[in-house]
Amino acid sequence: MNPSIDAPVVEEIPLLSLRGVRAAYGNIDVLHGVDLDVPKGTVVALLGPNGAGKSTTLKVACGLMAAKAGKVLVAGRDVTGVRAEELARRGLVTIPEGKGVFPNLTVRENLIVATYGGQKLADIEEVAYGRFPRLKERRQQVAGTMSGGEQQMLAMARGLASNPAILLLDELSMGLAPLVVEELYGVVAQIAQSGISILVIEQFARTVLGVADIAAIMLNGRVRAIGSPDEIEEELSSAYLGG
Repeated sequence: MNPSIDAPVVEEIPLLSLRGVRAAYGNIDVLHGVDLDVPKGTVVALLGPNGAGKSTTLKVACGLMAAKAGKVLVAGRDVTGVRAEELARRGLVTIPEGKGVFPNLTVRENLIVATYGGQKLADIEEVAYGRFPRLKERRQQVAGTMSGGEQQMLAMARGLASNPAILLLDELSMGLAPLVVEELYGVVAQIAQSGISILVIEQFARTVLGVADIAAIMLNGRVRAIGSPDEIEEELSSAYLGG
């Protein structure tokens, strides 16, 4: 008898899980029991219009905001309430909206700052310039004088410097030209293929669906639908795309 036929199926534990997460700003409840999984090596897109609760979900996930109730799990371990810097040391890295670079430093100086985590500059530059060749051309340029897309590349390169297990991206496409967004999401797909799990928050669903493995629609602080991009196409249209 083939032993594989009766072998039990072992379900891999997601690298990041939110279970019944509730959150509030003062007396105003924003999240109302969010459940979400980010499996290993996948791109999960959390979609929804402004005010849906997407960025709040990310803040709770990365430790920048305390949950009112529920749990945050990293590789099955409860990290609810753990501070953001400790989660970063455990491999959960956030690229915030607004690029998150030091505008008065050069590209290379921004990468030097990333060495404070213990990585060698040569290794950081190898990864950064390998993923984003344009940064090598700009390495002596002051970051604040670069285009928005180039600054976003630098922010992502700094995030990758710590060799994260999970990458959280907040509104990657914000304020960028469509061709630049397409280029950035091409890199996102490559990063996922290397085994890094990615949770990306996006208001503009069409920009991310081409690289997402799983898509979740959030409305009014709740995840309304989860599935492959094809499976939730109808829900996307009816939710907020006007289709």
